[in-house]
Amino acid sequence: MSCLTRVLMVDLLVERATFGHGGNQEVIRPFAARCDVEMLLVTPQMQSFEAGVKAEKGYDVCLCEDDVPHWDDDYGFWESTEVDFDGRLVTFRRIVMPMHDDEARMRQWLEELGVDAVVCSGSRRNVSIWEDWMGPAETMLRAAALSGTPTLGICFGHQLLCHALGADIERADSLSSGIWDLDLTADGGEDELLTSHECGASIAGLFTHQDHVTTVPDCCTLLGHTSHNVVTAVRVKDDSGQALPAWGLQFHPEAARARIERAYEWGHITEEELAAFKGEHDGAGILNSFAAIVLENTV
Repeated sequence: MSCLTRVLMVDLLVERATFGHGGNQEVIRPFAARCDVEMLLVTPQMQSFEAGVKAEKGYDVCLCEDDVPHWDDDYGFWESTEVDFDGRLVTFRRIVMPMHDDEARMRQWLEELGVDAVVCSGSRRNVSIWEDWMGPAETMLRAAALSGTPTLGICFGHQLLCHALGADIERADSLSSGIWDLDLTADGGEDELLTSHECGASIAGLFTHQDHVTTVPDCCTLLGHTSHNVVTAVRVKDDSGQALPAWGLQFHPEAARARIERAYEWGHITEEELAAFKGEHDGAGILNSFAAIVLENTV
């Protein structure tokens, strides 16, 4: 195992401090409990395509404010910061991302960067309402997942990963917000991400989304669904049908109770959403399982 674990986050909620930077901290927390870790952040939704050329010349290029002309100034820009997790300092550092659709070159960039895992967050954008930056972002997710790099797509990240692998995405008439139990398939009932932490008979997830993945990609296995969502959890497999350490989850495992309450206090969610999010879910356990899988993969 390397002395420093590197997690690359496609950071799509920078304008929402509680679910953006706060959510990123929940993703990294179980890593920090085990090892020294660094989180590299890419923001393709804010970055210019021109800036992406820098990543072609040097794989680990710090992001500067000039590289992100679409930055939301309601959330101040920073290049790097440190967070203390029970005495372990973790660095969060923004880097430039390649902005092209060449999967082979994207895979090479990931290899040169030396990341141990790739995570894609949720977003206020929608895969069903396509934007140009989503092309490079989905290329990176596909390259990571199919190369065997542990990969996790959350909500929008789930939709973008599935879209990258050939799934259909449809927009519902209304937003779905709340906590639902997952109905696991036979494969889901044996999956290490969903069941290694299991304490009860069912797995609950916190959802807030309007886009839905409606078909399972040929290179994925359906792990679970809910009463309102037909493709809730998938796992990617290789050409021979063997499972890869790459998952898409429609729900938000990073939505810790304290983050939800703070989001309401700061006006980022409504009173109705706060009420819908009352109750317990299995997000923390799933993130703990993902961290364990990543660290086992680096041995």
